[in-house]
Amino acid sequence: MDSITLWAQDHTLAIIAIVLTLVFLYHYVIEKDSGIKLSKKYRNSIFEAQSKIFLNATQHLIVGNKNLAIKEFLNAVDINRETIETYFTLGGLFRSNGEIEKAIGIHRSLIARDNISESTRLKALHELAIDFDKGGFIDKAISTYEDVLKINRDQTEVILSLCRIHEDIEEWDKAYNYRLMLSKISHDDQSETISHILVQKAKNYLNSGNLSMCSDTLEDALRHAPSVSAKILKLRLYILKTNMDDAKNLLLELLKEHPMYATFIFVSLEEPFKSSEAIINDYVEKLAILKEHFLNMNDTEFLSSPSVILSKVRLLTKHDKYQDAYEIIKGWLKSDNDSSEVLKIEYIKILIQLGRTTEAVEKTSELLDGLHKSLARHFCKQCGYNSDDIFWRCPQCHNWETIQFRWKV
Repeated sequence: MDSITLWAQDHTLAIIAIVLTLVFLYHYVIEKDSGIKLSKKYRNSIFEAQSKIFLNATQHLIVGNKNLAIKEFLNAVDINRETIETYFTLGGLFRSNGEIEKAIGIHRSLIARDNISESTRLKALHELAIDFDKGGFIDKAISTYEDVLKINRDQTEVILSLCRIHEDIEEWDKAYNYRLMLSKISHDDQSETISHILVQKAKNYLNSGNLSMCSDTLEDALRHAPSVSAKILKLRLYILKTNMDDAKNLLLELLKEHPMYATFIFVSLEEPFKSSEAIINDYVEKLAILKEHFLNMNDTEFLSSPSVILSKVRLLTKHDKYQDAYEIIKGWLKSDNDSSEVLKIEYIKILIQLGRTTEAVEKTSELLDGLHKSLARHFCKQCGYNSDDIFWRCPQCHNWETIQFRWKV
């Protein structure tokens, strides 16, 4: 499904051109059969003019000239104002061209018509909601999408849009409700996404100091799906409640199941939260104990992961334990000739801190010889979005838990 969506995005103009041709042929047949209201000569002249306009518009779309295509469709509207699909196409072109107000005007005029079917009115209402959405009129977009659902609740695309908007503005209760609604009509499993949404809701309870509601909401999240973000928040609650044995066991479970997230775990655990100074200080102390436990782990099952090694090295260097970090990373690089460039960079930084300048220069030269540059440390495996920040929900494609670590610098 995602590959089809990407293909459609890359061939938007070609698709529009094909659709326009089909629409024209459809209306030609329909109006030809019901053309007793017009003289044959007049009817043929309209069809001839429309044919030329649609062909011209299609050619403009194929070469990417939306402005000329819009002019042609405006001419088509002047010739025959009853061809509804022309208005829809024109509104879509205005929207894709950034002329949101004109698109809104087109779709509002369709909604106000008396002589259209309810299905056409519903389609115009949906298009109007998309106009508001694309134009950044969030409140109007939400209310218009909701109006569409009042007429027909089985609108997957509309519910998905409402999910995206409420997740963007962090209205987690509504996002949760719409994901539940989507799960009832969609073939796609929503449990993982619902789990992430409930984790965000639980984090809000944590920041407000309501550990009881945070814990209850988190358990609800885990019932939907044992997402990584849910397990990390559970780990955080164990630390807050001084359940260190449970915290150590859960950390081991996380590292074995998701070793690539090792570098994210402690970054997430260090995220600030609102509470009393005493509780925060106690949390920091307990987190330090968990970090030390992690550094002493020697389980071969997850020590084969470069992400676990990198996490250990960064924790050590953060506390100026460069010699310990040196021993770990040197042993890793000896055993893995194809090590990531990230680890090689860390190694060079450690060599500099230890005063091993000659070796640092040598390793830097080796690294530069085969260096592949990239823009960010993390990327979305779904759409390719790049960022140095950790993101559980991709800001570009809005999918959850698609983050990947880039092992090139």
